[in-house]
Amino acid sequence: QVQLVESGGGLVQAGGSLRLSCAASGRTFSSYAMGWFRQAPGKEREFVAAISWSGGSTYYADSVKGRFTISRDNAKNTVYLQMNSLKPEDTAVYYCQVRVGVQDYWGQGTQVTVSS
Repeated sequence: QVQLVESGGGLVQAGGSLRLSCAASGRTFSSYAMGWFRQAPGKEREFVAAISWSGGSTYYADSVKGRFTISRDNAKNTVYLQMNSLKPEDTAVYYCQVRVGVQDYWGQGTQVTVSS
């Protein structure tokens, strides 16, 4: 059974930083690309960042490029999202995601709230 557990969310002032973590279990995730998505109230879930299985390639939404950094530690089966220079529009529930075969798995999400 694949499980993804996010942590690290919270309330922060604009311009501040947070580091999200996603701990994966149930498989050896070092073979899979992983991603972060977010969903703000009343909006669709949107892509934030992704990282290849080795960590050698990373991808970002234009809205977070230059402010967010995705990384992974395969020895710990953990993916991170370092978020700097946070803006109120970054407020959302952040979800970790992995695709195994044709199946997408999601964590329960962690709330990030950025006050102005």
